[in-house]
Amino acid sequence: MRTTDDTATVRLYFLGDAAEGGLAQTLMYGPLAEALAMAARQGAAVQDGLWIATSNDVIAWRDLVDP
Repeated sequence: MRTTDDTATVRLYFLGDAAEGGLAQTLMYGPLAEALAMAARQGAAVQDGLWIATSNDVIAWRDLVDP
């Protein structure tokens, strides 16, 4: 993820699988630090479908926390 400033505005969203329609559900828009904290509070099943979008990149939550 190219944006590293913890105050950068990001979108945290859950991307459902095809069985659920594959729709993206936005959980929050706000600072990266808050998005990371919110994602960490979610259950494992939700975390598997979390994505963070910055102004210049998109990355899966698991790619950030599971090297």
